[in-house]
Amino acid sequence: MSQLSAGSNYRSRLSDGRKVWLEGEAVADVASHPAFKGTVDTVASLIDLQEAPETQDALTFVSPTSGKRVNSAFLVPSSKEDIRRRHEAFKVWSDATFGMMSRLSEYSRSLLTGWYASRSRLGGASDHFADKISRYFEQSRDLDLLSTTAFHDPQIDRSKGPSESSDPDAYLRIVKESEDGIWVSGAKMIATAAPYVDEVFIYPFHRRSDKDKLYATMFAVPVGTPGLHLVCREPFASEQAEEHPLSSRYDEMDAVLIFDEVFIPSERVFIKDDPEAIWNMRMDPAVVALSQHQTVVRLISKLEFVAALGHEIATTIGVAHHLHVQEKLGELLIQLNTVKALLAVSEEQAEPDAGTGVWLPATEPLATARNLGSRYYPRAISILQHISAGGLMQTPSTLAELNGPIGHLVQKYYRGASVDAKERTRLFKLAWDLIASPLGSRHELYEIFYSGDPVRTYAAQYTGYDKASLTDPVWKLIGNGEAVLR
Repeated sequence: MSQLSAGSNYRSRLSDGRKVWLEGEAVADVASHPAFKGTVDTVASLIDLQEAPETQDALTFVSPTSGKRVNSAFLVPSSKEDIRRRHEAFKVWSDATFGMMSRLSEYSRSLLTGWYASRSRLGGASDHFADKISRYFEQSRDLDLLSTTAFHDPQIDRSKGPSESSDPDAYLRIVKESEDGIWVSGAKMIATAAPYVDEVFIYPFHRRSDKDKLYATMFAVPVGTPGLHLVCREPFASEQAEEHPLSSRYDEMDAVLIFDEVFIPSERVFIKDDPEAIWNMRMDPAVVALSQHQTVVRLISKLEFVAALGHEIATTIGVAHHLHVQEKLGELLIQLNTVKALLAVSEEQAEPDAGTGVWLPATEPLATARNLGSRYYPRAISILQHISAGGLMQTPSTLAELNGPIGHLVQKYYRGASVDAKERTRLFKLAWDLIASPLGSRHELYEIFYSGDPVRTYAAQYTGYDKASLTDPVWKLIGNGEAVLR
């Protein structure tokens, strides 16, 4: 009997009894449902690249425990070269999806790799974090499990913290426990790509106070666990790949996870009732650096896609010679090259972590790139809108119009300066899908808040910066001699 390909094995794992809710009904088969099939096909094709001769070396390395080829997102860097190996693996998948899929598991796998790398210094006093995360990491790596995250509390009443809420079920909490594990109820958002993955990592994103320790737990849960419900937003998927080239392939789907007395075995409960341990885990240098590294690689793929599309639109309609259009196209390239440079600096400044010896990219350039991304991407979309202008609406309802009863007339008036009507229509349908479709609008919103509230992330970069290195020379210049204590 022939062995299943990695992609086929992935498809079979989706039939695990998971409760995915869409439009008021449970989805019987995620892999074949029209709202999910296109994205499942995309994910399966990416996984198959791990076995393709031309991409296997870039995407995988040999597991030290199983001897099998495993995804390079699980590679714990022991050198600067290992960081670049991770970069190359991220790039293959990101380029294959034009940066449009941000939760292909590479981000969450990088979090897990960071937890594993820092296992000796993470966890509460009685959590046995190091042992649990080691076993879970090796299992996830060797079984090639896909994962995502759900950090945030539902937007019910954010004027109150968990312990102040009049509804105890408004926040995810432990409702019962035994020596074997815990039962949890409540909800978490936003679980991007949850219908497509094997596992979800759950913990609070923002810092909890000591009075909220009952809401400070970290665990991993299989998507098919009884009592776990995935409530999906409206699907943006299309079954017409030629008419909607992005929506037909890359709708990751976002979901709210509702836990109805879900049992979590103790082996999967990594931190329990410990706000400080959760926060230390969130801010750990290895966790931050490895996960941010992946997000910046993906951002570059997406900005490259936008820059390429902007150039092709301008050329196709014959406006690339205008100075104001060239300025806008130049801005897209400046965005792209800025983020590329920040990533290169981060990798060049990589050093071994003092506590673990694991090599990590420098985080300051990565944080800068991620913060710029929250403003670059909406600006990039605005530039595409201005270059495309009314051409976004000068598109026939379907490509079939080109061969219809008046196809000869349609082809005459829908052509471009350098391409025929079919190619121009295909290009502008792609642009519409990125700029103005429901999927495109979702992506703009998603990139703005990709790293969290951009106000908080910008402020955090300021508060965490070594400002004395900037201000000491100023005070010395005006004669104070020493930095003023501030």
